[in-house]
Amino acid sequence: MPLFEKIEAFKNVDPALQWAIFIVGCLILIVALFAVVISIWLAIKYVVYNRTENKAGINGEQTARRILDNNGLNHIRVSVVGSLMFGNSYSHFFKKVRLRRWTVKKNSISSMAMGAQKSSLAILDKEGDRDMKTRIILTPFIYFGPLMFLPILIVGIVLDIIFFNFSGVATIISASLGLLFYVASFVMSLMVLKTEVKAQKKALEILAKDNLATPEERDMMKNLFKLYNIQYVNDLILEFLELILRVLMIFAKAQSSSSSSSSN
Repeated sequence: MPLFEKIEAFKNVDPALQWAIFIVGCLILIVALFAVVISIWLAIKYVVYNRTENKAGINGEQTARRILDNNGLNHIRVSVVGSLMFGNSYSHFFKKVRLRRWTVKKNSISSMAMGAQKSSLAILDKEGDRDMKTRIILTPFIYFGPLMFLPILIVGIVLDIIFFNFSGVATIISASLGLLFYVASFVMSLMVLKTEVKAQKKALEILAKDNLATPEERDMMKNLFKLYNIQYVNDLILEFLELILRVLMIFAKAQSSSSSSSSN
């Protein structure tokens, strides 16, 4: 018996597809709830550590500048970002480390952690780290790959209307192609996480070597980095599941339309 037999849109949809939609929907709910918990926990830790002064008495901008200068990266600028669209980051193309306005000037654990970690990405870039090189090459695709899904899908729908008499064939093919773009972008995004983790490790090593942070402070930073990593992976999984659900819904609509056309 179909899972959604009372819902008109799913009346003619294969039960296996209905179950797939149901399962993916449940997974989205679980991952979304976990995301909320992680986001709240990360926000709490970030605020707490941002109110905890570091023993060195330097802020994120000074931390980044010192690490960059000590590693021959005087040409890399440290800029302040006030927009919510751009967070703490390193740009190979613009040769700058970006730090958030509300933490960059504080002599806090959070500020030092962000300044050290993002400047460590610049060091990986200078050292020619293989993963960092791959990340830089793939950066445009990582950000624009997912955006290809909608244009490709629209092309498929238009082709269906013009050439395939609303059969859904072109829509399904284009949705599958768009999904492949997204999967590729998802895999490449894991490369970003790999370099972020490398930079986190390097940052902690530099802070220890230069006596900028105590063991206790570095443990706080480790906890902060770990939560960031969990949130990053969780967000990737959630976005991927949401895309799968959209594709399944497209398949279901195409199947339902095809069955209706056949019965008429």
